[in-house]
Amino acid sequence: MPDTNKIYDCAIVGGGLAGLCLAIQLKKKGHSVILFEKNEYPFHKVCGEYISNESRQFLESLGLPLFEMNLPKIDQLGVSSVKGFMMVAPLKLGGFGVSRFTLDHRLSLIAKKAGVVIFENCKVFNVNETNYISEINTSLGKVQTRIVCGSYGKLSPVFMDKINKPAKQYIAVKYHVKLKFAENRIELHNFKNGYCGISKVDNETYCLCYLTTAKNLKDNNNNIKELEKNVLMKNLFLKKYFNEAEFLFKEPLTISQISFNKKSTNSSGIFLLGDAAGAIAPLCGNGMSMAMRASKILANLLDDFFKNKINKTRLLDSYKAEWNANFSTRIKAGYYLQQLFGKNTLTHLSLKFLSNKPKLLQKIISLTHGQTF
Repeated sequence: MPDTNKIYDCAIVGGGLAGLCLAIQLKKKGHSVILFEKNEYPFHKVCGEYISNESRQFLESLGLPLFEMNLPKIDQLGVSSVKGFMMVAPLKLGGFGVSRFTLDHRLSLIAKKAGVVIFENCKVFNVNETNYISEINTSLGKVQTRIVCGSYGKLSPVFMDKINKPAKQYIAVKYHVKLKFAENRIELHNFKNGYCGISKVDNETYCLCYLTTAKNLKDNNNNIKELEKNVLMKNLFLKKYFNEAEFLFKEPLTISQISFNKKSTNSSGIFLLGDAAGAIAPLCGNGMSMAMRASKILANLLDDFFKNKINKTRLLDSYKAEWNANFSTRIKAGYYLQQLFGKNTLTHLSLKFLSNKPKLLQKIISLTHGQTF
């Protein structure tokens, strides 16, 4: 049970990538941290599971021994249209594949070893926010803290629903599969109103994850198998992969009610990061790297706050300003790219055009990735 007599410096709601990275950094800076996760580590999450090398140095600084984990190196991109064209390009920065099952679990162990208090299988019911001390009511008891951070992912908890009400809704579906597929390549395959990514992760498996509109599923009797057969497999590349793959999950992992609404860095005094700040469109480049970079920005600012170098108003304003400075260009680039995907003719023509403009293509790819941090 939580210590009801202690006032923590920071409480984090949600133990995904952003929350764990933030917790580790704050604890290393000497601050008391408590984290609440509704699941129990390790567990799978719906995610593309490709991380660009902009984040490699950061993850290693947290204590994650990437060099020992034998992770696949990815340096090539392939993008296909429904009409059968495949655009291929090098990924100059490159990246690596790792499952969230492995990544989040390893980070949770690092956090616990550092002294972060983690409560698993714990739901947060509400947060009573004040200017000085906040009270968090959880399924395991009440906790007091100076700062509350939300890193609860794409779906808001009940007490945040009125704030983050979805607009246009999407669904995402993920599998782990065994498949004959290039180890150094990530592919994106278009289909009507959606696209599917495939790349290698750890344990000699591949992540196959797709995003589409909720309407697409509804039009196929809310049946995932019908959706895949009637829509995804119109793309012959996907048809081949779905027919040849050995599916390792009994049932696919799914998430619904996803929206890509305007980003927000705080709500009612709660600092938001990762997908909690507004689900990051996949074509922004790399949502996991953006979540980790945001955790580093926020950790440094919170350190200043806890050391009385800045007040809370300055903290809120600085976080918003730095978030926009780091991510606004990537988000805009991702938004415009999103308009070109999932459309049969437009996507096909766009890919054909870009394949003949390698310099322009590399410029677009660079806009969706950040610098090493």
